[in-house]
Order: sequence, then C-alpha cells, then structure tokens
Amino acid sequence: MFHFETFYQICFMSSIFKVVKLGIIVAVLHLLIMMFSADKAASQDSAVGSATTIGVQTINISSPQALDFGDILQGIPKSIANNNASAGIFEISGQNQAGVSMHLQLPEYLSLSGSGTRMPAIFSATDASVDTTGAGNPAGMDASKGWQNTDPRNLPAAAIIGSNGTDIYLGGKVVASPNQKPGTYTGSIILSVYYSGS
Repeated sequence: MFHFETFYQICFMSSIFKVVKLGIIVAVLHLLIMMFSADKAASQDSAVGSATTIGVQTINISSPQALDFGDILQGIPKSIANNNASAGIFEISGQNQAGVSMHLQLPEYLSLSGSGTRMPAIFSATDASVDTTGAGNPAGMDASKGWQNTDPRNLPAAAIIGSNGTDIYLGGKVVASPNQKPGTYTGSIILSVYYSGS
C-alpha cells in the first residue's frame, strides 16, 4: 500500500542529500581556489633596482684668434697657411680622450660692413690642421699629435679631445678685385663640435 508520508520523506531526504552534496562540491572548489591563489601569491615577489650614470664634461669652444689676412692689395690674392702665426685658432675642451665630431661652416665671401661689397674667400682641402696637444701654436704644431693639412670641410672623424684640449688651425685665401673698395672685411666661421661616442 502506498503511503504518501513515506514518499514525501524519501523525496525530502533525497533533496537534502543533493543540497548537501552540492554544498560539499562548492566548498571543495572554494578550498581549491583559495589554495591555488595562496600558492600563486606566495610565488610572487618584486624588487626595486636603480640606474646610474656619470655625466661627462661639457664641450667648450672658443676662438682666441681670428684668421687674419692683414693688409691686402687690389687685384692681388692673399693666402695664409694653417701653420702661419696669423692662422685662425679654435680651442676645444671637454672630456679627456673622448671622440668628437667637428664641422666648420666656412664663408664664401668676406663683407665690407654697410656697403654690400664682398671679397671671395677660398678654403682648400689642405687649409686646416687639428692639434690634439692644445698648444695653441699653429707654427709649432707636432704633426704626430694630430692631423696637418686636412680638409676644413671634412675634419678627421677619429679626432679626440686631448688632455690639454684640442685646437683647430685654419688658413685660407682671399681674392681682392682690381677695384676692391678699401675697408675692413669680415666673415663668420662657425665651428660645431659634439661627442661622437667613440
């Protein structure tokens, strides 16, 4: 004979068993997640490092002596050699033995102030010398301590700053016309120098 109360108890017990079983599964999953999370957290770490550098000396350039052609005569070209006492001098100082790249910007003309009158200036492929002794003496340069008679438009790529600096001596030529106006003619010569990393 079928008893409704007994059937109800069986169904109720079966539901409780399912709920308990589901609760156990959820608890086990939760426990596993916590274990893996704790294990992962325990395996992580961090550290703070640092970076350092020492800044090298800045490059300083000066021009203690202009390229001085002196007095010229109309219609007569005049040259000054790079080992002449009147050669232009550029002095470079900076980090001892550091490689540098150097570039000269040379004028095509010298100009008479306020008149618009110009005089051609010519710089040949042998009009510069680079002296790594920093002696500041174009006439007394030791050829073994730099580069003599080099191209001012293509200065040596292997140049360095010597312990007492490095100098560039610059010669050149001006060509006065037969009817050149008298007066003082000037032109800008610009030297740029930067560390090459060598």
